[in-house]
Amino acid sequence: MRRQVVLITILAILIGLTVWITSLDKIGIYDVFSWSDLLSDARAHLKMVLIAEVIATSIAVPLAILVTRPGLKRLATPVIFGANVGQTLPSLAVIAIMAPLLGFGLQSAIVALCIYGLLPILRNSYAGINNIEPAIIEAGRGMGMTIGQIARKIELPLALPVIMAGIRISTVITVGTAELAVLVGGKGLGRITFTGVLARQPLLILQGAAPTAAMAIILGFILERIEKWMTPRGLQLKAGIS
Repeated sequence: MRRQVVLITILAILIGLTVWITSLDKIGIYDVFSWSDLLSDARAHLKMVLIAEVIATSIAVPLAILVTRPGLKRLATPVIFGANVGQTLPSLAVIAIMAPLLGFGLQSAIVALCIYGLLPILRNSYAGINNIEPAIIEAGRGMGMTIGQIARKIELPLALPVIMAGIRISTVITVGTAELAVLVGGKGLGRITFTGVLARQPLLILQGAAPTAAMAIILGFILERIEKWMTPRGLQLKAGIS
């Protein structure tokens, strides 16, 4: 409960700052971005994040299922290591590398965001599936279930809360990283933030950064609720989730 109060307070401050700054006519000699600019950039920012997360999830979850198969478990370490390398690189470097490879534009930004957001989903999906009790899998086999049925009807449902936790972490990371997409021709709230940086105007920086932080908090909260909803009641009581 206390955590929720803190999050709501921070969210109210961020939204209040955004409304106040956007209501100003000028900051020094610079015009403040209008509401239409702010909403348009916020929509573009959210679109980039959602597209990147859908692609990253559609890659990471099947890949995690693949490397947890009995004959392919030896591939788990190099696959996760490869994803780890993508996130170990500075986010600016990942995005900058995409520009000469794919050209400037939305596609470069989305590919870079996918690479950067892939690891949390892959790692959690692998852990969620790999840590299922072997006895449960054996029970499924004993009932005559095929490998595909076991994956679809046993492993994925049991691992889903852990997978959702990975998607939530990845989404929050991607919202912040998407600010840099403007450097390779992408759109989003980074356009406002970097305008403030170039103008050396803290309030202009906040006009882009505050709604970005608010978006991360809101998406994180929504995905956390979904994660809780997908967690069986028995596991919630065992973990002490309220």
